Amino acid sequence: MVVVRAPRLVLVLLTACGASHECPAAPASTIPPAPAVASATPIQFGQTFRLSSAVLGEERLLNVYLPPGYERTDGAAATRYPVLYALDGGMEEDFPHITGVLDVSIRNEVIRPLIVVGIQNTERRRDLVSATAIPQEQQIAPHAGGTDRFRRFLREELQPEIARRYRVSGDSAVVGESFAGLFVLETLLQDPDLFDTYIAIDPSVWWNGGALVKSAPERFARWSSKPVKRLFVATADAKEMQDGITALMTALHDARPQGLTATYDPLPAEHHSTIFPVAEIRAYRALFPMTRP
Repeated sequence: MVVVRAPRLVLVLLTACGASHECPAAPASTIPPAPAVASATPIQFGQTFRLSSAVLGEERLLNVYLPPGYERTDGAAATRYPVLYALDGGMEEDFPHITGVLDVSIRNEVIRPLIVVGIQNTERRRDLVSATAIPQEQQIAPHAGGTDRFRRFLREELQPEIARRYRVSGDSAVVGESFAGLFVLETLLQDPDLFDTYIAIDPSVWWNGGALVKSAPERFARWSSKPVKRLFVATADAKEMQDGITALMTALHDARPQGLTATYDPLPAEHHSTIFPVAEIRAYRALFPMTRP
C-alpha cells in the first residue's frame, strides 16, 4: 500500500505547491548530494587525416583502421598488410560497422589482418555514379559523372599516400554498397587494375537504364588484366538488382575472362537497407581467410 500511495501523495503536494507558490523550501539537510561522476576516457578506434586533392579540387577526410598487432615492428621484417578501401567510409557512414566486423574477425583469427581506409563522402552522387540519360536520375544527381576523376584521385593521390604512411603489402580491395557498389562494378569493368579484389553489395545496377551491365559482355570479351582479380557480389530482395547481377554473371561466364574469379551470393531474405552487415562478413570470410601454417 505504501509503494502505491506515496507517489500519489507526493504528486498532489507538488501540484498544490506549484499552484500556490507558498510551500516552504526543503531543509538543506534533506537534499541528497549529487552523485560524483567519474572522469571518462575517449575510445580510440583508428586514425583520421585529411588529404588535399588536386585532382578533386578539395580536401578529403580519411579514416584508417590498423589491425591488432600493427604497432609491433621487427625492423626490416615488419609485417605488411593488404588494404581494404571502404567507400562511404565516414564515421557517420559505413566505417564503424565495417571496422567492427573486421576487428572481431581478425582477433578471433577468422580472417587475416588488414588495414581499412574509409573514404568519407563530400558529394556522393558526383563521385560514385556515371552520367545518366534518364531525366529523373539527372534530377536526383545533377552532378553525376565524376567516377573517372574519382578513380584518378584513388590512383594518383590516395593510394600513394596510404603507401607512404602505412606498411602496405600492395594487395588492395574495395568495398561498397548501393551506388558505391555500382562504382565498384564500374571500376572492375573499366579500370580493373586499380584494385585486386572487388566487393559490391546490392549495387544499383538499374542506374542509367542498366547501361553498365549491358556493357559487360563487350568489356569481358576485351579483358586484358593479367594479375588475378576477385569479385564478390551480393543482392537483396529487389528484382531489378537480382536481374542485373544475373545478367552480369552470365556475361562473365560466357566470356570467361582469364584471371577473374567471381562469387555471387544472393540473399533474398534481406532488404536493401539490411543487407550490408550480413553480406560483408560473408565476403570477408570468403576473400580474406586466415591462412594456417
